[in-house]
Amino acid sequence: MSGARQVGGGGRGLGSVLSGVAVAVGCVLFLGSFVWGAVVYKPYTVPTDSMAPTIGRGDRVLAERIDGDEVRRGDVVVFKDSVWGDLPMVKRVVGVGGDTVACCDKQGRLTLNGKPLDELYLHTKGPASPTVFSATVPKGKLFLLGDHRNDSLDSRVHLSDGADGAVSRGAVSGRVDATAWPPDLGMLERPEAFKALPGGVSQPGPLRLILISAVVGAVLIMGGAAYGPLARRIGRGGKRGEGRRGKTTEVATGV
Repeated sequence: MSGARQVGGGGRGLGSVLSGVAVAVGCVLFLGSFVWGAVVYKPYTVPTDSMAPTIGRGDRVLAERIDGDEVRRGDVVVFKDSVWGDLPMVKRVVGVGGDTVACCDKQGRLTLNGKPLDELYLHTKGPASPTVFSATVPKGKLFLLGDHRNDSLDSRVHLSDGADGAVSRGAVSGRVDATAWPPDLGMLERPEAFKALPGGVSQPGPLRLILISAVVGAVLIMGGAAYGPLARRIGRGGKRGEGRRGKTTEVATGV
């Protein structure tokens, strides 16, 4: 009997150690994911519906901090340019240095270097732009349009100013990976229309991995913390069972 108790005690000791390790690892993952997220991402609130339906008015977005050289066609970027008002703005990159962006072809589509684009992210199914334009993007710059073309002040507006309408890559401070508010976190997909073009599309940032890390950490913390109360409850149940068996044996012996 003494040997059995020692084995049981050793098992409970190992369980306590493992639960402690689980809580410790969980804390590292959970808190580390928030630190990681704060370093890699920055939140922004979009004040207009110029990017609807991709991003609505008042939506809170998470933008990965990137260098302008990492931007690819199709990215939704955060940038600030003095010509555009020197305030953070969110638009989609439809052309990079050397591209010729024009609208519209006979089917009302935007063309890039003479090839039409199927922009499934647009707000309406009509023409890709209510205004006709054509522009060649200077090297090192980006041509930016909103997804709600009827309600977006973008590169088209600045073409009318006699400028090239484009923004320097250096003006970009982030690439939007997801909408964080409203609460249903929505990841922004890379548009199919740009995947076959030279340079392809950008890869998503580490947001999914950060979220997984936070969830796994929370599960480990809760699981490790629950071990102690469960073990004590099981132990008390076992002792009560032993007591009842002992009384039964005594009565049988007395008879």
